[in-house]
Parts: sequence; structure tokens; C-alpha cells
Amino acid sequence: MKLKQLFTDDSAVSPVIGVILMVAVTVILAAVIGSFVLNLGQGVQQTAPQASFGFDYDTTDNGNVTITHETGDSIDAARLNATGFQNGSASVAWTDHVSSTVSAGTSATFNNTADWNGETIRVVWQSTNGETSATLSQSTAPDES
Repeated sequence: MKLKQLFTDDSAVSPVIGVILMVAVTVILAAVIGSFVLNLGQGVQQTAPQASFGFDYDTTDNGNVTITHETGDSIDAARLNATGFQNGSASVAWTDHVSSTVSAGTSATFNNTADWNGETIRVVWQSTNGETSATLSQSTAPDES
């Protein structure tokens, strides 16, 4: 075999391999750009925790509800709010009642300062970036009539 002929021979497979590689690069690039444009994967790490809460209503003049984390994931208190109170506050942050982490057995007492009258109280979780939220538990207060 002549060495000079080896380097000048154009009948190799390299053009076919080059085309296949270019198509593969184009497909991968399209997939990456498409995922950014369609915002896919944004909420991958933003899944809501699984937890169960119990509600204990004080229907006397106090107007309190004690919400207790019964089972499930531990949750950062900064991510939780209690909603549905008639006292004018749309939601009450758990950080006002619990220092850092809400785990099984943790309780917080919220004041309604009004009659419950069938209000629906919810424990709402919000993601760290604030884009997603989920109602983890809810309870309808007893009617006081």
C-alpha cells in the first residue's frame, strides 16, 4: 500500500459520519432550546410536600384554632400560611408561631377574633421562588349557630 495514496483517497466513510453527527447535534440543540422556551423543568424541584394537619377549634370567645402537623414531610415554616380567617387577614404566616421547621407534632394556634361560622381554614404551602403553591390540608369550622 502506498502511503501517499492513503491520504489522497476520498472514498472513506467520513462524509456519512459527518452528516450523522451534524443531525445529532441539531436534534440535541433543538431539544435544549425547546425546553428553555417552553419552560419545561422549571418546577422539577418545586414539588409540594406531603403532610397531614389536624384542626382543633375553640368556639368560645377566644376564636382560636390550633393546627397540628400530624404526619408527613417536615416543612420550612417560612413556606406555610394559614388562610380563611374573618379577622381581615387573608393569610397568617406560620413563622409568627413556629421558629423554623414544622414537623410531626408541631402545633400553632391562630386567632380569628370573630365567629367561625363555617369558615374554611387552609394550610397553604408556597415554593421558594413563589411561583407555585398548594393546599396541604383544609378544614371547615363548625357552625356556631
